[in-house]
Amino acid sequence: MKLTRRQLAAAISGAAIAQAQTPQPSAAPPDELEAARGRLKANSDLLAQQDVPAATEPAFRFQA
Repeated sequence: MKLTRRQLAAAISGAAIAQAQTPQPSAAPPDELEAARGRLKANSDLLAQQDVPAATEPAFRFQA
């Protein structure tokens, strides 16, 4: 089977495009994700237990 340069380039670029479109695995394994969610929930629960008076001002200012 003889391939011209154009046919070879089309075959190679088609394979490269198909390979680039395959889904990549997630960076974080599920156990790390669950651990992070657990830490976030624990921190939010701890913050919800704190009483903050309504007159408390934030530590930043909005300037126009």
